[in-house]
Amino acid sequence: MRLDPQAQAFLQRMAEDHVPPIHEMTIEQVRSMVLPIAAEPERVGGVLSEVVPSASGKVPVRVYTPLIDTAELDEMETPETGRPMLMFFHGGGWVTGSIETHEAICRRLANECRSLVISVDYRLAPEHKFPAAIDDSYAATQWALDRAEHLGGDPARLFVCGDSAGGNLAAAVCLRARKEDGPAVRGQILIYPITDFNFETPSYTENASGYHLTADNMRWFWQQYLADESDGNHPLASPLRASDLSGLPATLMVTVEADPLRDEGLAYADALATAGVHVDQIHCLGMVHGFFRRLDTFDRAGRLVEEIAQWMHGHDR
Repeated sequence: MRLDPQAQAFLQRMAEDHVPPIHEMTIEQVRSMVLPIAAEPERVGGVLSEVVPSASGKVPVRVYTPLIDTAELDEMETPETGRPMLMFFHGGGWVTGSIETHEAICRRLANECRSLVISVDYRLAPEHKFPAAIDDSYAATQWALDRAEHLGGDPARLFVCGDSAGGNLAAAVCLRARKEDGPAVRGQILIYPITDFNFETPSYTENASGYHLTADNMRWFWQQYLADESDGNHPLASPLRASDLSGLPATLMVTVEADPLRDEGLAYADALATAGVHVDQIHCLGMVHGFFRRLDTFDRAGRLVEEIAQWMHGHDR
């Protein structure tokens, strides 16, 4: 494949850093490598830190309000109706990442999508195995709906979004909400999501190494996340294995060419469409896994935010 020049430069810098394989490091060492973007934070209209009570404890969330001139507000964004609400679940293989590591992308999403963005600091593995992260993500989503009026959001225009493991959690929240007659989600935005406990797809073979996320990385992440391999069959761990995908919200599926997860994302999009779900797809040629949050490195990340905003605006009326 022909890699994007910025992806080539990114991979070259990673190679020059001589980072040891993830499975040879401690959990603390792996987490220390996932850092926030160093650039000056993008201004937003407001930032609110809250703690969501849950059955398992307390889940930190951060709410970003867009920076919008009041003259730009249309009638759907007035205080009487509230703004769209976008739940955001960060990536990091269920093991790394935090509100801080995805601060920059959440600020950009808030401004570009003209929506509230609620970033969720769910519990991480291996300290907290499946389904702890899903429980926290679901509790935060229900909390956001319950607090919509206070936050200035419109509960009728709720979206969920996540990258990689966060995309897995977004899909799981939608599956659980449908099963439990829970939050009504308007749309799910799945950015190179993990959808299946399966390492045998062509994209796993083609992109096993050399493109930032490796096949060995993914095996290690799954080992940290699951208490037992049999849990990988559960549809909340592997949404692609759900027996029925009908009735799920409209979906924007984002896949990446040089990514072991490419094929399972494409397969989930096909399965959703077959089940009657409205699906739109964006395939990022020449890109590598993990580019989305790196606004300071990849121009494609900023363009993807614009595409997400356009998709949301087409589905929030």
